[in-house]
Amino acid sequence: MSRTISALLFGAALAASTVAATPAAAYNPIAEFFGLFSTQAIPRQLVSWPGREAPGTVVVSTSQRRLYYVLGGGQAIRYGVGVGREGFTWSGTKLITAKREWPGWTPPPAMRRRIPSLPHHIPGGPDNPLGARALYLGSSLYRIHGSNEDHTIGAASSSGCIRMTNADVMDLYQRVRVGTRVIVVR
Repeated sequence: MSRTISALLFGAALAASTVAATPAAAYNPIAEFFGLFSTQAIPRQLVSWPGREAPGTVVVSTSQRRLYYVLGGGQAIRYGVGVGREGFTWSGTKLITAKREWPGWTPPPAMRRRIPSLPHHIPGGPDNPLGARALYLGSSLYRIHGSNEDHTIGAASSSGCIRMTNADVMDLYQRVRVGTRVIVVR
């Protein structure tokens, strides 16, 4: 299955065209205004998708640092993502078990041991590391979430979570539902 998805991801990367942004609820009008004058490093794109995944499935390629939302009819939306750094990569299939807007974040004990200066909890809001939206993956500590650090998109720098720009995670959040299948491949 992994080879098939890898071949599909390669094919999808070859056939890209721009997708219009889906309007999302404004979370910071000033930031949105100034965002009009910047270019997203990895723009959201409509791509060919020759796979057999059901419409609504999410496929993440950690090696390509891309997330694909399968539309059906041979198409998917491709987003740029940040992924786990060396030692924090993973693959497998999970389901989205919860969705949160402006989620609070409590660093897990292992992370607090690695980085003792982390606070015990950060309430939801523009300064939260989970960004504007979070999609919780099964009973794992992993999430697909927004980021206020757009420079990490396209990089391997997280502790295993899949990071997206806040604009992209807000778009994906509107498209997926609890129970959506997420396939993560290397």
